[in-house]
This record gives sequence, structure tokens and C-alpha cells, in this order.
Amino acid sequence: MARSALARTSWEGYTLRSPQHANPAFIPTIVYGTAWKKDRTANLVHQAISSGFRAVDTAAQPKHYREDLVGEGIRRALADGIVRREDLYIQTKFTSVHGQNPDDMPYNPNDSVTDQVHASVRSSLHNLRSSASPESAEETYIDALVLHSPLPTMAQTIEAWSTLETYVPDRIRHLGISNTTLPALRELVSLAKVKPAVVQNRFYGGTQFDVPLRAYCREHEIVYQSFWTLTANPELVQSKPVISLARDSGVSSAAALYGLVLGLGQTTILDGTTKKEHMKADLAALKSMQLFSSENPEKWHDLLEDFAQLTGDHVHLQ
Repeated sequence: MARSALARTSWEGYTLRSPQHANPAFIPTIVYGTAWKKDRTANLVHQAISSGFRAVDTAAQPKHYREDLVGEGIRRALADGIVRREDLYIQTKFTSVHGQNPDDMPYNPNDSVTDQVHASVRSSLHNLRSSASPESAEETYIDALVLHSPLPTMAQTIEAWSTLETYVPDRIRHLGISNTTLPALRELVSLAKVKPAVVQNRFYGGTQFDVPLRAYCREHEIVYQSFWTLTANPELVQSKPVISLARDSGVSSAAALYGLVLGLGQTTILDGTTKKEHMKADLAALKSMQLFSSENPEKWHDLLEDFAQLTGDHVHLQ
């Protein structure tokens, strides 16, 4: 594996590629994930921001997310003076009918895909507004809006994407896609006017850790967002390079796994912890691993090389 390819770890985050906007969004390497938080969502989002998180991921999918309470938690943090809106990265999603609860959708399922997208975006802008006043939704912007998955046909996917493009760059800064395959991503990139800036996928052995897809993302300046990173990878948490990094840098094995995944390049991590001490520890661990990698570049390289062999990246980063 080329040593230069292993030296591109960004511990802080990435400025998203965006020729459409004069002020492209900056996405921190650790993003707070809000799925399945239910009634605790507002308090947990406020707690995450208070602990130092500066990126929040949600979705217009009441089945698994409380986007309205995400907005409430953000507004509380803004009102408390903990953070400014321009220092936050806020990301939500459009979820198609097949991913929604039939009894609770942010749009009429009988409408066209175009009208569904418009209704979903309006709902998200209202939920994620910066002040309690409903009128503030007219001035709200979202840093990234992600298709929760490709729609059943590519024609429908492009219809949804083209509708989202009408909001770029003012109301939505960037677009992305989740739960995608490499062929679907390639076709979307070839057809879209506004190219994807982020791809959010499960990082696990069932997809061979998305090695070819992540290589494609690096080639096209797309940030890969890893989710299910801990839950789906107990064997990686206990792997030799992870345990070694945890021991040598003084962080937990979970945080060490995050660090090595980040080391694969052009990658961010969704972190959905519900414990305040873990929120602070995970963010502090980034600084510890950054210090370790800068003071021990050869050892960091060797650990990352061993880890990359476990994921298969050694083939694609020659």
C-alpha cells in the first residue's frame, strides 16, 4: 500500500465539493446520528452539541427519526449560545414511500415523486428552522439533503434528485445518497446536474466494506459517511490493529475503530451514542489519535496498513 495514500487522514473534517455555493459546508469527521432516539431526541441533540458535536444527521422519516425534535434540540443549543448556526452541519433525508410508516409520512403517498419531495423538504425546513417562529423556516437552509436510498427505478431516483436540485444552493447546500450500490451511484453521477457530495452507507463485511464504492468516492471527491460502524463489526473492534491503537493512544477500542476507519480516507463516522460521557470521550479520542499519529507516523502507518488489509483496501490503495 502506498504510504502517501495512508497519510491523508483528516481528523477535523472535510469541506464538501460544491461549485454551486460560495460557502460550501464543512462536515466534521464525527456526525451525531439521531435514529431511534424517539422522545429523547431533543435532549440528546442538545447534549451532543453541548459536548462538542458540530454535525447532526436526521431524516424526514417519522418511522425511525424525530426530525422535529432534532430541530428543537438545535434551537435550544442556538438559544443557549453554545454554537452558531453557521458552525453546525445539519443533514436530513428524503425517504421514499417504501421506507415510511404508512400512517405517518411527511407527504401524501399518492402524489407524484416530485410533489412528495417538495412536501418533504418543506417539512424539513420547518422542523430544522433556527428559531421557534414558524416564519423563520423561510430563511432556513440545510447543509445536505440525502436520498435515503435509490427509489425503485432509476427514473424515479432521477425525478427525486432533479427536484432536490431546484433547492441548491440556497435552501439546500449539498445533495447526497444513502444505502446505495456502486452501479446506482455511477449512474446518478453521470445523470445529475448537482453531483453527490456525500454517500452514507453501512460499513460492514456484508458489502465487503464498500471498498470499490469508497475508492470511487475518493476519486470523485465524495465524502463517505460510515454508519453501523460498531454494531456490525464486532470482529473489527477486537482486531489486532484496533486493540493496538487503543492501547498506544489511550482510547477505547470503539474509538480506535473509528480512527482507523477515518484513516481509510475521505470518510466520516455516524456516532449515535446516548451517553454524555461517551459523547465527550469519543470527541476527545479524536484528538488523542491525531496526536498519536503525528508523533508516531511510522507506527500509525503500520497499524493503518494492517487494518486496511482486514477491510480489503490494500488492493485499491496501491
